[in-house]
Amino acid sequence: MSEEKTIAQSPNGPNTISSLERDFTELGVKPGMVLIAHTSLSSLGWVCGGAVSVILALETVLTGKGTLIMPAHSGDLSDPANWCNPPVPEAWIETIRKEMPCFDKDLTPTRGIEKIPETFRKQKSVLRSSHPQVSFAAWGKNKEFIIQDDHFDYAMNKQSPLGRIYDLDGSILLIGVGNENNTSLHLAEYLADYPAKKTIKNGMPVQENGTVCWKEFEDIDISSDDFEKLGNDYEKENSVTTGRVGNAVCKLINQRSLVDFAVKWMEKNRI
Repeated sequence: MSEEKTIAQSPNGPNTISSLERDFTELGVKPGMVLIAHTSLSSLGWVCGGAVSVILALETVLTGKGTLIMPAHSGDLSDPANWCNPPVPEAWIETIRKEMPCFDKDLTPTRGIEKIPETFRKQKSVLRSSHPQVSFAAWGKNKEFIIQDDHFDYAMNKQSPLGRIYDLDGSILLIGVGNENNTSLHLAEYLADYPAKKTIKNGMPVQENGTVCWKEFEDIDISSDDFEKLGNDYEKENSVTTGRVGNAVCKLINQRSLVDFAVKWMEKNRI
């Protein structure tokens, strides 16, 4: 969306750090919360300071006793043989595997996430976890606990940052996005036992003894195709706080409650 359109769709004036703080507080974000946020900057309307203001507003409301987490995924550090949007010529595959740079917490950008988490992961006080494809960035009191993840197989299981959020009974904040963007539901895929679940090989460049090499790790075949229906079914039976931050429809959800529901839902509905 162009900036001109965004301004036109903000009849109540600009969103600012202070107005966003008020909106987040009214939604139910509280000091000391452990909060994983999934965001759409454009959904908020015109924001003075853009992504920086959204991040600072959330951190101010949470205070230093709270913890803010965002996905910092870089799915392009993956096997080019599986790329389909778009695919690359088969003749390129081995060259890409040999030449693909290793994951670097500071240098590697996010991919397919959007502007707020890409800005957040660069903040000096933020730590980033180590998985080359599905890292997470964390700020605040529990950031070291959240990102203590150095395993490459079964990337988003109970030992991942998503599992640490679950252990801390954290919350999920959806800003202008739906459950199709709700990464915590992937944790349920690892915990659930359903007939369609299958193990795959997941390739990526890693460093071993100072040398970059291509390695494969085991994982499960994940899918978000049914996440929106799952989320709708959850909301029929459970309390979800809904409100507006700027122009964005937002939801605040208890992560553990949703994941526990999703495990049972997947075991019943994924056949």
